Amino acid sequence: MTAESSVLDNIIHYSVNFILIATHDLVGQVYYLRGNAFQIKLPNENFKLPNVVRGLSMDNTYQFPAVRGIQAGREYYVIMCPLKLVPKLFVFDDAETPPDMRAQRVLNRARIPEITRYLVNNTEDYVLSSITACVDGEVAFEPFAEHGHQRSVGLLRIDMNSRILVNDGQHRQAAISEALKQKPRLGDESISVVFFIDAGLERSQQWFSDLNKHAVRPTRSIGILYDRRDALSKLARDLERQVPIFHGLTELEKTTIANRSTRLFTLSAVYQASKALLNKKRADQVSRNDLQIARDYWITLGELIPEWSAVIRGEIATADLRHDYIHAYGVTLQALGITGSALLACDPDCWRERLEAVQNIDWRRSNSLWNGRALIRGKMSKARDSILLTANAIKLAFGIELSAEEQRLEDSYQQQMRREL
Repeated sequence: MTAESSVLDNIIHYSVNFILIATHDLVGQVYYLRGNAFQIKLPNENFKLPNVVRGLSMDNTYQFPAVRGIQAGREYYVIMCPLKLVPKLFVFDDAETPPDMRAQRVLNRARIPEITRYLVNNTEDYVLSSITACVDGEVAFEPFAEHGHQRSVGLLRIDMNSRILVNDGQHRQAAISEALKQKPRLGDESISVVFFIDAGLERSQQWFSDLNKHAVRPTRSIGILYDRRDALSKLARDLERQVPIFHGLTELEKTTIANRSTRLFTLSAVYQASKALLNKKRADQVSRNDLQIARDYWITLGELIPEWSAVIRGEIATADLRHDYIHAYGVTLQALGITGSALLACDPDCWRERLEAVQNIDWRRSNSLWNGRALIRGKMSKARDSILLTANAIKLAFGIELSAEEQRLEDSYQQQMRREL
């Protein structure tokens, strides 16, 4: 180990704030105390500190190694911020301030616990995207070199009296603050922060609009496809591979299916229907027995519903099925999941025999039974009540007694139908 690389190992740590020094010959952490100098135990009396360390000023500034970039002719900076500094560094717009006087939406505190749990429960395997913020205050950037590639790498100084406002990532910031209370050791890890220099309220508001205008959330289906933590997502993927009515007939990326698509259901629909079948909540564990039950249930339905069997054999195009029947939609698939859950609960030993009643149901869109249930004004409805009312109709065909809540919904539906006659 060289003297240069070992010097930082001998730094006496004075506070929780730190900066990361990076040059071509030195990488390490320098801890410092606000308003005071730091102490370094040198390897020997002849050792000289690198200029980048010797030249640091320990006044009332935050100091970060940074990379400088240019966008729209304006400088911006990227730093690695210690998580333990995140709660102290950023501020939110006051929720009581009128919206037109803020540059950020009001913090939705209902989102914070979920992100916090994600961090706390996955300390060895989490990822956080960058926080974007603007600095309203004095900022100075000192490059490590005047020429060459190091002219864009240097030390960013931010006056501690500056107001640093989060443009994108306020919920991450709040969740980090909460997670540190439960897992303080996360404080030594870091998150990348992109700093823009504040140019007034209007520009900050425009930045917020631009950052969110072009942001597109991934579809529910592709989120399930890629999620390796959620047991129900794994269940949906396993069922797609093992159940004939799903295998090769499931749209893995999109949450809607085009009219002429060769796919029958979306992965999101398989997820929701199987979740309802097993009566699971998000984050619940899924056992091998759960997988076997779900697999057997959907395979059996695929064999009993004539049109599904025909699709599996390639005798009916999925587009034709969607045009004429309601059981080619996620709404009905979820209703079948709800029905299956009730069937398994009331008759766990003979559910296969009772499931044969599904062959007696007329699934055609022209069947008036589905008006006001799966169909609203002739179009398939994804509304929660539509799913439940469709499930009610299937349950009644199976001879399953409705719960008190289901019966109230059914009574309300029947009254509405009588008024429309």
